[in-house]
Amino acid sequence: MKNIGSSDLAVSSLCLGGNPFGWGASKEESFEVLDKYVAAGGNFIDTADVYSQWKPGNVGGESETIIGAWMKA
Repeated sequence: MKNIGSSDLAVSSLCLGGNPFGWGASKEESFEVLDKYVAAGGNFIDTADVYSQWKPGNVGGESETIIGAWMKA
């Protein structure tokens, strides 16, 4: 774990990229990846509203929607 700057917020050294969640990976696949990442000690997930915005039919925010659903589950 590493602290972010001078804060007390400790994050895992490996950040999980959330780009494929919600468009390149199914909900079930995304949940499985997230579960395994956390089980391995991960707690730092990168995401951005624009990740899947370029794909026809997507508006952006798909990865955040999947991550939010996973957090609620």
